[in-house]
Amino acid sequence: PSRRAVKAVGMRVLQLPLKTIAIHLMTKHIFNIGGMTCGACQAHVQKAVEKLPGAHGVNVNLLRNTMELELDDSATVTQVIRAVEAAGYSARLASQPAAVSPAPQDEATPLRSRMLHSLIFLVPLIYLAMHGMLHLPFPQSWDEPQHLLAAIFAQFLLLLPILYLNRVFFINGLRRLALLSPNMDSLIAIGSGAGAVYGVVLIFRLIHATSANEWATVEALRMNFYFETSGMLLVLITFGKWLEARAKGRTGDAISRLVQLAPQTATRLDSDGSEREIPLAEIVVGDLLLVRPGARIPVDGSVEAGQSAVDESAITGESIPVTKAEGSKVTCATVNGNGALKVRAERVGQDTTLAQIIRLVESAAASKAPISRLADRAAGVFVPLVIGIAVLSAVIWLLTGHPFAQALSAGMSVLVISCPCALGLATPVAIMVGTGRAAELGILFKNAEALETLHKVDTIIFDKTGTLTQGKPTVTDLLPTQGVTQRQLLEWAASLEHDSEHPLAQAILQEARRQGLHPHPVTAFQPTPGMGVSAIIGDRHLYLGNRRVLAHLNLPSEQWEKSLDQLAETGKTPLLLADESRILGVLAIADVAKPTAKDALASLHCGGLRTVMLTGDNRRTAQAIAAELGIDDVRAELLPQDKEGIIRELQAEGHRVAMVGDGINDAPALTRADVGIAIGAGTDIAIEAADVVLSSGNLDTVQTAVELSRAVLRNIKVNLFWAFFYNALGIPLAAGALYPICGLLLKPVFGAAAMSCSSVCVVTNALRLRRFQASGKRKNTLPETEIAPSTPETTTITLPVEGMMCAHCQARVKKALEGVPGVISAQVSLARNEATIQARADVTRDTLKQAVIQAGYQVP
Repeated sequence: PSRRAVKAVGMRVLQLPLKTIAIHLMTKHIFNIGGMTCGACQAHVQKAVEKLPGAHGVNVNLLRNTMELELDDSATVTQVIRAVEAAGYSARLASQPAAVSPAPQDEATPLRSRMLHSLIFLVPLIYLAMHGMLHLPFPQSWDEPQHLLAAIFAQFLLLLPILYLNRVFFINGLRRLALLSPNMDSLIAIGSGAGAVYGVVLIFRLIHATSANEWATVEALRMNFYFETSGMLLVLITFGKWLEARAKGRTGDAISRLVQLAPQTATRLDSDGSEREIPLAEIVVGDLLLVRPGARIPVDGSVEAGQSAVDESAITGESIPVTKAEGSKVTCATVNGNGALKVRAERVGQDTTLAQIIRLVESAAASKAPISRLADRAAGVFVPLVIGIAVLSAVIWLLTGHPFAQALSAGMSVLVISCPCALGLATPVAIMVGTGRAAELGILFKNAEALETLHKVDTIIFDKTGTLTQGKPTVTDLLPTQGVTQRQLLEWAASLEHDSEHPLAQAILQEARRQGLHPHPVTAFQPTPGMGVSAIIGDRHLYLGNRRVLAHLNLPSEQWEKSLDQLAETGKTPLLLADESRILGVLAIADVAKPTAKDALASLHCGGLRTVMLTGDNRRTAQAIAAELGIDDVRAELLPQDKEGIIRELQAEGHRVAMVGDGINDAPALTRADVGIAIGAGTDIAIEAADVVLSSGNLDTVQTAVELSRAVLRNIKVNLFWAFFYNALGIPLAAGALYPICGLLLKPVFGAAAMSCSSVCVVTNALRLRRFQASGKRKNTLPETEIAPSTPETTTITLPVEGMMCAHCQARVKKALEGVPGVISAQVSLARNEATIQARADVTRDTLKQAVIQAGYQVP
């Protein structure tokens, strides 16, 4: 069951008397809904299903023609399908998720075909009906009253194919009207159909007037036929729907690109060493696959042989390739670099990271944000209200003595200018584009509610270990005594800790391996609880441990006390190495902050957010990390339940809180927070408890997620404003509200064109989110080193750099420039968009420019 299902069950249990508690476990279902064309259809389906007693969390998505809901054991899938069908729509249970989703159905192509075929008949129809108004050449005899009947009948014959080609409006619209659940198709059918029926009635009047030689009546009827208007309404609305379908198709581009990332085939290595290319679906867990240079990795697995740099940007959003060697984990859809890899498949098909990301993005895109409730309520009553206004306006025109044709024109204009589609699309298109863009940036929103809530957050809480820090101890300082080198100090320490499993010992061994050192053989190894370890190396008895080593050996420590205190104050753990006569040196070990942590926190502060760090570590270590990173508040020595309690306290004070964590002990806090954000490299429990997953693990994306949430909400509000404003302005205008003032009466054709434009504008506005980039106008948080004055052997060059958006970009440019042979130092200013380089005199400007361009930026 989903997290929402568990919460819903809990609330139901709390509301029941103790003796009548019966827990109903809810399961999630997804249905494909057929026949929806506008926001009114969406509202009708949702209302019909919500009436079922066992249905919970019903969410109908107009954009994807889907419905998600949770059913307890008192309702069945069959009941849901019957409820949808009773409302006049079709429903079928979606198939089980595949490894990757199929490509979305193309809606634009059939609409384009229908529009072009309709135009073949509309053009001559307009020519016949409007040649006089447009001053087009036309046989004069056809304009004579006795030939008018033939010309009008020709218009009617040209209208018939247009009505047939666009019959879907009449079939769906009239069916919905008969079921008392009218939709936009009903408005179109009534509007264009009324014009066509009225024209047929006038044909009979024209026949009678012609046979009676009542030429004055014939002449009066000339301009009252609405055949061309009915045809233009249908073609214009089809044209608008085609544009809308094209735009809507682009809203799912991010998901389509994710789907296309998976390779179609893979090369499997059989037990006899032979290679065989097989379809992706045939790969099973345990298969050994060969991934050639430049190919996409087809599964999640581990490297058994080979070494290469793998581009993981499609999954994590990080553009810098990651080195993979034997034992490294690799992810489906990432791109292998210039080395061949042999990969053992561990997760295949729908279990891969890519498939899970696709399901998360699709689920978020299909979910509904709380802000959409107003539009949903309006869409439910919108069409009946419009029909009522159209009838009322026509009656008022007739009662005020105007001709029936003018009253009919006003009613038709009201029907075709109203647009429930704009209301229905305002929220889902922005959510779909926003969640898709987030996935491209390495941010996975699980639902639209989290996307909306995140923009309201004013406090960001971070777990320390594994979130702000690397999560594993690292050797940070080597302080040898006189006569001892750093290399010797580390080598001796690694020898003593060679067989230890303690985390501090592993940090020493890892640093020794990094420097290419090899431990010496030891004898008489002896661990001493609470102090450290001792052993004999060669002819020396060495000791490694905390300050108790000094007391144990009775060694003087005055010259080391200051260094030991300074290391402890900065959150580091000092280990002393000594023999029986003196202290040989000090090694400092700490869980160091992630490289991006400081810049990420500075960006959050620039965005007006307060930062808090929670940790179970001791207060001194926590305060040292907080001071280093610039965190506003720190709470230390906490148990997991204490973290959840602190979040509850902040919420009680009126704060909106987001929690960023990665561990099992963070799950209660992630669930309690208004928005839980899990680091993608964290545990499955933390990811399951969170509302947002940062697949890259890069803390820079926390601020990006907040900014994207704000951008999506602004986009939704703009869409809703224009959807309501358009209808509030257009419907009275079409009804003739301005006619008594300035004689302005909107023609039905212009109303249809305006209606088509409204939906297209809403979708197009949402598509702007595809270009979203996190704000780069931040205060420069990287230290800008002083550039020494040039000497005759050196030179200082200033380069303008374009394309930098944040401190991460600034660091990349700096790294690229300092990697150029001959460059002494480089200072990069994000505020001034320039780089100042001190280099040898033989380094040219073109060489530096090329380095910046290769890093992905521009030099004008």
